[in-house]
Amino acid sequence: MNFEPGTVWLVGAGPGDPGLLTLHAAHALAEADVVLHDALVSREILALARQARLEPVGKRAGGRRTPQLRINERMIRLAREGNRVVRLKGGDPLVFGRGGEEALALAAAGIRFRIVPGISAGIGGTAAAGIPVTHRGLARSVAFVTGHDASGGLPDLDWSALARGADVLVLYMALRRIGAIAARLRTAGRDAAEPVAFITEATTPRQHVVVSTLSEAERTGAAIPSHLPTLIVIGPVIALQPLLAGWQPESERHAA
Repeated sequence: MNFEPGTVWLVGAGPGDPGLLTLHAAHALAEADVVLHDALVSREILALARQARLEPVGKRAGGRRTPQLRINERMIRLAREGNRVVRLKGGDPLVFGRGGEEALALAAAGIRFRIVPGISAGIGGTAAAGIPVTHRGLARSVAFVTGHDASGGLPDLDWSALARGADVLVLYMALRRIGAIAARLRTAGRDAAEPVAFITEATTPRQHVVVSTLSEAERTGAAIPSHLPTLIVIGPVIALQPLLAGWQPESERHAA
């Protein structure tokens, strides 16, 4: 598990709670010289990089964005200077995190790298909210879907196939497009009364869960500040949320 100078570790920070970091991730943060981190990585996790220089390279919805090419170039330059570089990404580096693109750039530049998986918000955040993404008798399939394309618009997906093909849908980065997504899904045959859960700041003390329906999803989403990291879940498993989240005092449930 040596973290050698001149290498880059692409590290998943998990959904927010520092306790959900892997041992490899914690080791990388403790040994790093420089940490290039996403905007959504918590202060508590960044505090584990005690000897590193912290450089924010995040992308926030509607806010400042660091171009991907610049991130790639910065990783390569820092590694060539002999630094131990951590590229710290929320969730898992390879689940809507552009970790694959960054790994390809490092490989093309001849930079040694390692990918350290993290708990994706689609699994960790939903579990913390008391929403299992699969459950015997309710859901045998789940799909993880991005809420926007590279330009910020609605992704070019086969929405009809998606609506029919998965019992549960977990939407990343979809808050600003939930109205259009909900309309596509209803047109494709999903029930307008199907439950929809909005999970903000998952796994942190500020975690908040709002339960709505597919017909009311746009109105519910509009009431959530766009800067808050929000995961959206659609499917019958949301009915279990009051039972499975009751033991967590920081988790709240509100019907829209």
